[in-house]
Amino acid sequence: MSEYVSAALWVMPFAAGLLAILLGVALSHLHPADGSWLAALGFRGSSGQARDLLVTITSTVVTVIALVLGLSVVALQLASTQYSPRLLRNFLRDRTNQVVLSVFMGTFAYSAAGLFTVGIGPDDAEYPRLAVSGAVAALFASLAGVVVFADHLSHSIQVDAIMLRVERQSVEVARHLARDVDPAPPKPPAWAVGIPASSSGYVVTVRPEALLRVAQRYGVSIALQYRVGQHVVASRHLAEVWTPGPDDPQPDLAALEHAIHRAVGIGFERTRQQDAAMGIRQLVDAACKALSPAVNDPYTAVQAVDHMSVIFTELARLPLGPLVVRRDPAVVVVPSRRFEEYLATMCGLVRRYGAGEPTVDLALLRLLENCAFVTRHDAHRLGHLAEQARLIGADAEREVRQPADLRMVRASEEALLGRIEHYRREPSAR
Repeated sequence: MSEYVSAALWVMPFAAGLLAILLGVALSHLHPADGSWLAALGFRGSSGQARDLLVTITSTVVTVIALVLGLSVVALQLASTQYSPRLLRNFLRDRTNQVVLSVFMGTFAYSAAGLFTVGIGPDDAEYPRLAVSGAVAALFASLAGVVVFADHLSHSIQVDAIMLRVERQSVEVARHLARDVDPAPPKPPAWAVGIPASSSGYVVTVRPEALLRVAQRYGVSIALQYRVGQHVVASRHLAEVWTPGPDDPQPDLAALEHAIHRAVGIGFERTRQQDAAMGIRQLVDAACKALSPAVNDPYTAVQAVDHMSVIFTELARLPLGPLVVRRDPAVVVVPSRRFEEYLATMCGLVRRYGAGEPTVDLALLRLLENCAFVTRHDAHRLGHLAEQARLIGADAEREVRQPADLRMVRASEEALLGRIEHYRREPSAR
């Protein structure tokens, strides 16, 4: 729910509109004494002029809102078609856009509600002057919001800003993945019972501690069959549960199924809550689109690989793989991507699309070199990095037509393989 609210463009503006109405009601009941500083802030015109002012502010803000929403749609369309459709959620979550729209909505709601307070009457009728002054202040805030929005939009649609934001979000998610993993998790026995998924969609969140409490309550062990980010179809087994022995009584499966569904969140789209691969997928999409014949922009692909290098350097520092939580006799197994799976997903797609462009090949090799330095004490990961380096070199051999360009790629590949071999010979490598 929190993820949906944070990515909903209407929640904050509607809340701001409600607060603005409440503020207007409160100000309409303030009647400052003559000569006080509050009285000096009150609107000086007649009630008719106050009505005209509120009508003007209301109509102006409606026009501005339409303009801002139009520009937002253009930005969303640009990001979707040129970079990746999966970047739309990032724009919807943009806090600056939400705040600016909230200012506009609050100004509109405040001014429109003020028309009811001023009412229709003779020009010399009494009205809440301080509340009308609040509408003028809101109008100036809206004008400032237009300037802020124009500046922010012009910067936020730049490819560097888009990729930097994805990089930072992905690194933040990756750091929360740090945990004890088990490279060989226990497998469900023959008497395990499958728990079907209640709906189709993507696994967006998993709460291992909640699953462990469920397992202890019902005296079973639980092994999820899908990792975060994978798509599951309703009625397929979301999890396997089993009792300590084949002859032990089975728990209430209906109640157990309900408890597991509460601990595993399934949504209609992937989110970045617990899915570090989501940001990698966004950058890979941008790189592949840039390498397509319709765009033909290899430098953008290189930029995407450079930003992914930061993410993979962070991942290389972390223990990755299936999570196993134990509290005898209960066991909970949560599948998760290993480092080599992240690496194959990224390198495979970009390598196949950009194998014929030496600058992209060199960028991929730089990424592997950065990861090799960080994970130089892990012989297992070094082996996977060497494998990807050889694949890049083999694809370049097949696709690069100019021998001079190919020599650069081959030289970088050989240097990287030599460095990896040096790391693997170090006594600390395991």
